[in-house]
Amino acid sequence: MSQTEAFFNYITEGYKCKGDYITLGAGMLGEETVTNALVNIPLKTLNRHGLIAGATGTGKTKTLQVLAENMSEKGIPVLLMDVKGDLSGLGQPSPGHPKIDERHEKIGIPFDAKKFPIEILSISEQDGVRLRATVSEFGPVLLSRILDLTETQSGIVAIIFKYCDDNHLPLLDLKDFKKMLQFITAEGKEEISAEYGRISSSSTGAILRKIIELEQQGGELFFGEKSFEVDDLTRIDEDGRGVISILRLTDIQDKPKLFSTFMLQLLAEVYETFPEQGDSGRPELIIFIDEAHLVFDEASKALLSQIESIVKLIRSKGIGLYFVTQNPKDVPEDVLAQLGMKIQHALRAFTAKDRKALKLAAENYPDSEFYNTSETLTQLGIGEAFVTALNEKGIPTPLARTMLRAPMSRMDILTEREIQEVLNASKLIDKYNKEVDRESAYELLEQKIERINKEKTEEDKRKEEEKLRKRRSSSSRRSSRQDPIVKVLTSATFIRAVFGILKKVL
Repeated sequence: MSQTEAFFNYITEGYKCKGDYITLGAGMLGEETVTNALVNIPLKTLNRHGLIAGATGTGKTKTLQVLAENMSEKGIPVLLMDVKGDLSGLGQPSPGHPKIDERHEKIGIPFDAKKFPIEILSISEQDGVRLRATVSEFGPVLLSRILDLTETQSGIVAIIFKYCDDNHLPLLDLKDFKKMLQFITAEGKEEISAEYGRISSSSTGAILRKIIELEQQGGELFFGEKSFEVDDLTRIDEDGRGVISILRLTDIQDKPKLFSTFMLQLLAEVYETFPEQGDSGRPELIIFIDEAHLVFDEASKALLSQIESIVKLIRSKGIGLYFVTQNPKDVPEDVLAQLGMKIQHALRAFTAKDRKALKLAAENYPDSEFYNTSETLTQLGIGEAFVTALNEKGIPTPLARTMLRAPMSRMDILTEREIQEVLNASKLIDKYNKEVDRESAYELLEQKIERINKEKTEEDKRKEEEKLRKRRSSSSRRSSRQDPIVKVLTSATFIRAVFGILKKVL
């Protein structure tokens, strides 16, 4: 048996699927693509999470596009974080190209240009279906971790939530939360101290500064109503294809706090909302997190711990998370350990640091008699990648240098007119883009403060009147009393004595 035949059997046996699957491409032996040595990924294990890594310009985004297309075609809804703004092309078919036909001929599968059902979402001022969440939905623990608060400060946040629950004060946006912080250190200080204990104004000041920092990154646009319902991410179109929701994030690359806030809230909401599913035939939703380092770089230890916990647990809800980044080391080790599929594009080794990262990346992949992994990682061409995943039994598949298939949709962005057409056809715009500003903690506290101030004014006035009354009463008593000297001079005895003296003299 030739080495090519041995490799063909190695790949086809390693990537054999009994159930439904998606095809990423064909295995490569050296520089040659082995036709029909197809790399198939079972739908059953797509909720085991994944990683797409590689240097800039090696094809990570197109790989993401290929995965999203094939998942959609299999009826799996997808959510994409479009940080660079180059994924909207999923809404239009590929114009085709001779090089694409040549690539697919080598792989052994036909090329079929298609467009896919997309929904454009936004958490900023960009056009799209607005994603919002209320402060109450975060809860005190999650909000404290996002703000990176101390234990004492987190306790104050818990008191605020408890007070609002007890007094029916809805915490909807950051304006509500800031008003509560001001209230508990001013007009409501005595009430809070009596019921929940003394609160330090320096701690509330520190929390307020953290809120303002989040606000400056665009948090005031994200917090509020109407809250986005995560079930709207799991829609299927009339042709049975999963809707691909594209979250436009091109204007928040320099706002990692807002991005990580949104991501953590979304994952927490999905975990709380979706029913337990275990291992089923296909996932309920796949979420791709592009530029994953934006989530992890600015995250505190508490926040990282929260993310790691959700990654471990959310799989059982039928949710798959796929991180897209330049280097695997951008993702914490505890998260990497949870990933079932790894697609590694080329890495560059220009410096000692690069070589160290390359060595670590190579160690994350299974050994193969057909490759020198660390050497091949620097030789992968554009649209080529090392692939390993989990088979239907949960066992890692063989490492395969893969010629990846081309996207069926446009490998470019939509025009402004095309984006507007997508928005005009959206079934969610009317549901979420009308601003709602109902009476909440801010307005109710304003009314309460006004009552407190009015009562205080009336009390002060009453006390002042009481003082004045007492002063007048005291003055009246003093004026009714006769002077002792006058009393002596006007007494009958004194007058008789004076007359007696005068008689003797005269």
